[in-house]
Amino acid sequence: MTRILLIEDDAETAEVIVAELADRGFDVQWAPDGVDGLDQARAACPDAMIVDRMLPGMDGLTVIEALRKDRVGTPVLVLSALGAVDDRVRGLRMGGDDYLTKPFAIIELVARIEALLRRPMDSRETTLHVGPLELDLIERTARRGEREIDLLPREFRLLEYMMRRSDQLLTRAMLLEEVWNYKFVPATTNLIDVHMGRLRHKVDGPGDTQLIHNVRGSGFILRSRQ
Repeated sequence: MTRILLIEDDAETAEVIVAELADRGFDVQWAPDGVDGLDQARAACPDAMIVDRMLPGMDGLTVIEALRKDRVGTPVLVLSALGAVDDRVRGLRMGGDDYLTKPFAIIELVARIEALLRRPMDSRETTLHVGPLELDLIERTARRGEREIDLLPREFRLLEYMMRRSDQLLTRAMLLEEVWNYKFVPATTNLIDVHMGRLRHKVDGPGDTQLIHNVRGSGFILRSRQ
């Protein structure tokens, strides 16, 4: 049974989340504060975690940071009433894998947890390598050879997804669902192309061998070799 650790100080919110996840077959443990949550995370080795940002004893981001320093790669969904872009970015850069703003629809929380759990089993790796590319999942840094690549959180997630599936054709529909959590594909959108253009500009610098390729009419491929 898939194990979920919920660290949430609001008992009413926790009760709703636990009940919904349990109905869907998950084994859910609940910790009401950051200190207890960190202890349970270290002891129980859950498959995924849901962590409220504002917690008594130890705030959620400190919990996540402590786990990442311990080289724990468990995927984490951050919950927070703080919805500003800077707050979301900080939550992701501190080691969160996804961010959901309160109030939220419980069905969306379930969908996001399921998306995190669909990641390949090698998602517990802390460093990814494809050709000259290196992605540190703990420090949230990217390099191409000796050159550091400055990525925004969505660009980091996009590159991570592509590196885990190097040499595979990735369609726009796949990217929208897995990276943006879209459950349907809009009739017209250039969202993928805009972000991919920015990512290609950062990854494939002047004089570099091209790694990210646009397959006309189909999608994109990150090639590990030429």
